[in-house]
Amino acid sequence: MSVLLQARNLRVAFDGKAVVHGIDFDIATGEKIALVGESGSGKTVTALSLLRLLGDAQVEGSVRFAGVEGSDGPVDLLQMGERALRGVRGRDIAMIFQEPMTALNPLYPVGDQIAEVLQIKLGLARKAAWARAVELLADTGITEPARRAAAYPHQLSGGQRQRALIAMALACQPRLLLADEPTTALDVSLRGQILDLLDDLQRKHGMAVLMITHDLNLVRRFAQRVIVMDNGHIVEQGAVDAVFSRPQHAYTRSLIASRPVRDVLETWPETDAEAGPLLEARGLRVRYPVPRPGLRGWFGRGEFVAVHGADFALRSGRTLGVIGESGSGKSTLALATLGLLPIGDVRGELLVLGRNWSKKQKENRDLRSQVQVVFQDPFSSLSPRRTVEEIVGEGLGVHQPELDAAGRRARVSQVLAEVGLDERQFPGFLQRYPHEFSGGQRQRIAIARALAVRPRLLVLDEPTSALDVSIQKQVLELLQRLQRDHGLAYLLITHDVDVIRAMAHEVLVMQAGQVVETGPALALLDAPRHPYTQTLVRAAATP
Repeated sequence: MSVLLQARNLRVAFDGKAVVHGIDFDIATGEKIALVGESGSGKTVTALSLLRLLGDAQVEGSVRFAGVEGSDGPVDLLQMGERALRGVRGRDIAMIFQEPMTALNPLYPVGDQIAEVLQIKLGLARKAAWARAVELLADTGITEPARRAAAYPHQLSGGQRQRALIAMALACQPRLLLADEPTTALDVSLRGQILDLLDDLQRKHGMAVLMITHDLNLVRRFAQRVIVMDNGHIVEQGAVDAVFSRPQHAYTRSLIASRPVRDVLETWPETDAEAGPLLEARGLRVRYPVPRPGLRGWFGRGEFVAVHGADFALRSGRTLGVIGESGSGKSTLALATLGLLPIGDVRGELLVLGRNWSKKQKENRDLRSQVQVVFQDPFSSLSPRRTVEEIVGEGLGVHQPELDAAGRRARVSQVLAEVGLDERQFPGFLQRYPHEFSGGQRQRIAIARALAVRPRLLVLDEPTSALDVSIQKQVLELLQRLQRDHGLAYLLITHDVDVIRAMAHEVLVMQAGQVVETGPALALLDAPRHPYTQTLVRAAATP
């Protein structure tokens, strides 16, 4: 295969501080290559530097690209004028960004956004561009593409938004596609579908793909070659099979070894079991009111049932894992458990510590101190305007008002030390803000905030999906230790089968609001009975 892109001595610095240190790599025509590393390793900065999308960064070296339309030979992208480079972006080299909800404009239908690329880059008329946009959406496997083209980003599911981004990136049939974590926010089966889609489109168009990721299963399944980055350096590169079977560098070996490990108490003392479940549902049904179409909407609203007759129980020291795709009802189940849905929309029986949620918020205050939540993305769930001390101690002001300032600070310091953060590691850390910490450290702060009021039940909403593999392993080990030490019960919402295998005692498998299978975690994952569960387990299996 001929070389499509050749980077030599590529350096990237911000305000004089280097973040990528003179790296060399090649991408061949039609090749699928993965750029792997943890957050801060420089992989996304490297990809963005190829198209000079880093604002005021200082980029040095050479990036010779042989796929510029109308050019007789390779062109150094770092030496091109901005106007000429704008012609390359989106036409010869396209990019899929990590989070489709922020990459797509919320004010325009997705069809218009795809058509705009075709109008600007290829000069198509508006009507022809719209028709081609619908065709591109159909090529990505979106059902009813004409209707979806007229939809706004918030009206599409996560998988549909990601497909729309792929359609936009492939609109001009680029020679090179840069895919930045294209499946991170997706369910395990959707990840497989997106990978299969990229594979098919790559073969169909003969384009090269540079995939930026920290998901090693994805690398095994998709890529031909892998480049491993650490702290701005390329530490290893080679064929995927060779690197994964015989890693040469210690950092590569640590990444490969960073799979979640099960370390939970399989049984809990009988005295706690006799006390009854902390969370129990019998015939739980949750609905959402929705507008009716046409004239009927004038006379009443319809309903969408998100959870149909779920039954489960969760006791002290146990983890109930809830797994399923987007739209399966997992998050609705979590919201009902937290008492964050209108009482009238929750039917059947849902008992939290033996009580129902009340319509009167004052009556719920004691119960809320016993049920806390850890969200998926610690950066968006922590207030950027509050210090660590204010964030972790906020609940104490509501649920333990008898504590004075010194007592609150002592409790905050205690719980932060319990999650592995203390003054010796981070001098003055109580007065720092969330942006001053890494992703794993922010998630530890979020866990400390939940633990500050000494709850008995934690709802964990995808607590590790936004983290690198090694940080994910550390956070799971922390949660396992806290459960063993305090007898905490976890309602774990996730789409990651490996996390379920490491953490859960029992599993609830949900599809379209229905509980399709339930049982002990390891037995269910080793021998799933329902076809949907079998599909999830197969999709998560290491190739």
